[in-house]
Amino acid sequence: MDKPYDSLDQHFNLPHIRSIGTERPMQWLRMGWDDMRDNLGASLSYGVILAAIGYTILAYAADKPYLFMAAISGFMLVGPLAAAGLYEISRRHEKGERVSFIGSLRGLARNADSLAFFGAFLAIALVSWERISAIMFALFYRGEVSNVTNFLSGIVGSGENLYFLAAYVIVGAVLAIVVFALSAISIPLLMDRDTDTVTAAMTSLRAVQMNFDTMLLWAVMIVVLIGIGFASMMIGMVILLPLVGHATWHAYRDLVR
Repeated sequence: MDKPYDSLDQHFNLPHIRSIGTERPMQWLRMGWDDMRDNLGASLSYGVILAAIGYTILAYAADKPYLFMAAISGFMLVGPLAAAGLYEISRRHEKGERVSFIGSLRGLARNADSLAFFGAFLAIALVSWERISAIMFALFYRGEVSNVTNFLSGIVGSGENLYFLAAYVIVGAVLAIVVFALSAISIPLLMDRDTDTVTAAMTSLRAVQMNFDTMLLWAVMIVVLIGIGFASMMIGMVILLPLVGHATWHAYRDLVR
C-alpha cells in the first residue's frame, strides 16, 4: 500500500510513512493519558498556562463577536505549536525519563529555530483567518453584534444569516484542513529528528494523505475534545490540552518510521 508513494518520498527525502487503521486514535489517547499520568505536574502546568491564556483571549474578545469566533478557531490553529513542550515530555517519557516542566522547556530551546519558523507559518495563518473573519462579518452578517450573546441569538434565531454561517463554516473548514494537514505531526517530527521545517510539513501532508480516514477521525476527535474545553469555560482545557498534546506525539510515532 505504501509503494505508490515510495519514489516521490525518496525524491524529497521524506521519512517512511506507515498506513494505519482507524482504531489507532483511541490508542493514541490511551497512551497520551499514560504520559500525562506519569508526568502529572509538568503536563498540568502546560494545561493551566494554556487554559489561562485562552481564557484571557476569550474574555478580551467577549464584546467583539467576530474576534471571539476567530479566537476560538485560531486557538486550534496554533495548538500544535503550543503543545511543543508536551511532545518533549512524551519523547523523554518514551525513553524512560521523568521530566519536569522546566526540563521540558529545554527541549523547546534545543529546537528554537525550527519551531520559530513553523510558528511564523501558524501566525500568518492565524492573522489571515482573523482578517478573513472580519471581512465575512462585514459582507454577510445582518444584525446586532454588540456582544457574543446577541451574535449567537442572531445566528440561531434569524434566517437572515444563513449565508454568513455557510461562508464562515466553509472558509474556516478549508483553512483548518490545510493547516491541520501541514502541522498534524510536523512539530513532533522537528523535535525528534534533525530535519527542516519544509520536510516536516511535507511529511505531515503525506501522512494525512495516506491515512486520510484515520486522520480525519483524529481531527474530529481533537475538535470535540477542545470544544468540550471551551464549553467548560476553559476549566476542562487543563486536562484536555495535555491529553491531546501527548496523544499527538504517539500519532507521530505511529505514522512515521
